[in-house]
Amino acid sequence: MGSSSERWGSRVGLVLAMAGNAVGLGNFLRFPAQAVANGGGAFIIPYLVSFLVMGIPLLWIEWGLGRYGGQHGHHSTPGMLDVVGRSRFWKYVGTFGIFTNLTVIAYYTYIESWTLGYVWHTIAGTFQNASSTEISHYFDQYLGIRNGGVVNVSRQALFFFVVTLGLNLWILSRGLMRGVEIASKIGMPILLGFSVFLAFRILTINEGELGAVNDAIAGLNFLWEPQFDSLTNPKVWMAAAGQVFFTLSVGMGSIQCYASYLREKEDIALSASSAGWMNEFIEVILGGSIIVPVAVAYLGLDWVIANVGFEMGFRTMPTLFQHWGPWFAAAGGIAWFGLLFFAGITSSLAMGQPVVAFLQDEFSLSRERSTLVLGIAVALLAAPCILFYELGAFDEFDFWGGTFSLVLFALLESIAFMWVFGRGRAWEEITRGAEIRIPRIFSFIATYITPLFLIVIFLGALVKPIGSEWTSAFESLFAGDGWPLSHDSVLGRLMNVGLVDASAGSSASREILVRSGTRLLLTLTFAAIAGAIFVAWRNRRKEKSA
Repeated sequence: MGSSSERWGSRVGLVLAMAGNAVGLGNFLRFPAQAVANGGGAFIIPYLVSFLVMGIPLLWIEWGLGRYGGQHGHHSTPGMLDVVGRSRFWKYVGTFGIFTNLTVIAYYTYIESWTLGYVWHTIAGTFQNASSTEISHYFDQYLGIRNGGVVNVSRQALFFFVVTLGLNLWILSRGLMRGVEIASKIGMPILLGFSVFLAFRILTINEGELGAVNDAIAGLNFLWEPQFDSLTNPKVWMAAAGQVFFTLSVGMGSIQCYASYLREKEDIALSASSAGWMNEFIEVILGGSIIVPVAVAYLGLDWVIANVGFEMGFRTMPTLFQHWGPWFAAAGGIAWFGLLFFAGITSSLAMGQPVVAFLQDEFSLSRERSTLVLGIAVALLAAPCILFYELGAFDEFDFWGGTFSLVLFALLESIAFMWVFGRGRAWEEITRGAEIRIPRIFSFIATYITPLFLIVIFLGALVKPIGSEWTSAFESLFAGDGWPLSHDSVLGRLMNVGLVDASAGSSASREILVRSGTRLLLTLTFAAIAGAIFVAWRNRRKEKSA
């Protein structure tokens, strides 16, 4: 059975699935951390500007590319770019649309499994009456982390990972309408319900109530009070643009895949906008109303600024819920980790679908066999993320698969669609059947401004200076002291900046070995996908000539 026979059952199901693809763990964990780290209100203006001039145009580009590719029987990016491009080169650019989804789902499903594990432990009362130190230490125990990088994976982490992966594969095996769409229709309302419950409870916390040292609204004020000095700060602009890119799930290939199941004249303008704005509402309004306000209420703004980060959702939030009493603490924990789980699984399903569609379309595998191949690949790629989490394998997957590849692919696909396919044809594709009138200015923005934004982000990631202090970096360069390359820049990672040379026999030698091995694994994975594309197109040529 080919994936071309599948369709969405309803407009609501499509929009919820697309929103579920975008709404993920980053909405509730990464956005608050980025906002706090970049000055709260100083972050919001660049964030919203980036959403309008980069995020929305990219959504329309990817929906348009996907629907056009679907009309030619392609539901993954290699085929889509092959039909819009004018050379054989473009289908290999589509490798990113398979590579990114496959590598990200490998570590993303592992994080997703943490949330399921924490739901269980919240119900079981594991965190009840535990101190903040004990709860933070429990996170290390759950993952099997030991200082020094000794591999010590916990059995429960493996168990919940297997359960989470199995659930994803079962839903995907049921197909688009009976699997992904139903999961989105169930998961997104539950996610919204949990989010509204937590936001309402947290924002009504007053100073002195149940041990609160501040009004929770103080955290919200920090995030929303405008600071216009950010408009001249390159660091904040880079962080804001990166967050918009990350939160919308553009540059992955999953949006294109979902859109490819639309009919030729089905609306994409309104549907893309609806999914995008729904994601922004959940991220900015709900995501910004949970973790930062509750932490400010009980720990203070200074503590939040000094400690906010991705792991705070697991190390700190269960502690804060303990202030609410045993019953409300349990309800808060279930709602928090439950919404993270549903945010995670709706995104991981979207990552798995393009891989399944590629195998169905190009190798004529059944839905069940395609899902099985996906499961084996995910398990193999997840292994280093799980086994060498502390030694940097997880981080390498996240950077190369979930950051670098996204930006590069989005840049290339925007060029392919707006320049190679043609601005006029692309705009006609985007607006055909549109139920809203898109201002013509967005044609100009999508053609010129959006690619320019992406080029700036890409170059910025390539040579990012220490602390993202661009002014100081240029002063250092012009003074003859060289460019202070950050360890988390593209070149910095390739050069192992910040890590001691392994030949010195330092404690960093194992980390360098693991990181280098992980990069090699990712390179081989990319090459294998490109090879599969070569074989698929060669077989297609043979079938046509037969």
